Amino acid sequence: MKYDPAINIAEADDVYPPSEDSIMLIQSFDVEPPESVLEIGCGSGIVAIHCAHSGADVVAVDINPHAVELTGKNAEANGVKVDARGSDLFQNVPEKFDTIVFNLPYLPVSDEGELAKAWSGGEDGMGPLPRLVAEAPDHLNMNGRLIIVVSSLMDQEKLDALLDDHYVNELSELPLFFEKLKVLEIHLN
Repeated sequence: MKYDPAINIAEADDVYPPSEDSIMLIQSFDVEPPESVLEIGCGSGIVAIHCAHSGADVVAVDINPHAVELTGKNAEANGVKVDARGSDLFQNVPEKFDTIVFNLPYLPVSDEGELAKAWSGGEDGMGPLPRLVAEAPDHLNMNGRLIIVVSSLMDQEKLDALLDDHYVNELSELPLFFEKLKVLEIHLN
């Protein structure tokens, strides 16, 4: 997709703001009607709204209730339909999708607090990724894909072992001053 700076995204203090990783993720993949998309960890809703603007049927979930509310408001302000729900990964998501997108918490630090959940991936940086990979096949349509952002700061041995049995395609890369981010497309089924 093409990142559209004209899309108006309000921010909130207790919600992960759109950053360079969000923009990289948006620009890394395409969706088209009638594709169904689930964005996990929607934050402000910027990725979900771009998907909806491209014609996808979008469900956006977040464990943070403030993010769910903000995503709904941002979708409405931008004239698109996004089904925003509170959910811990697939907890409140019974449907199947063509694409599941997650800009997951990938920094290898442990921190307390609500906003820290948006970026803290624990000691190894893997965060909820192992659970996501285990549970995603039950929520993907045949030939569906999982699109995630990963960091060079994550435990690379654990990441490689987790993805070893799956087809992985690197969609983009963003070198930053202290890490390298990648967007991966993973086929689990």
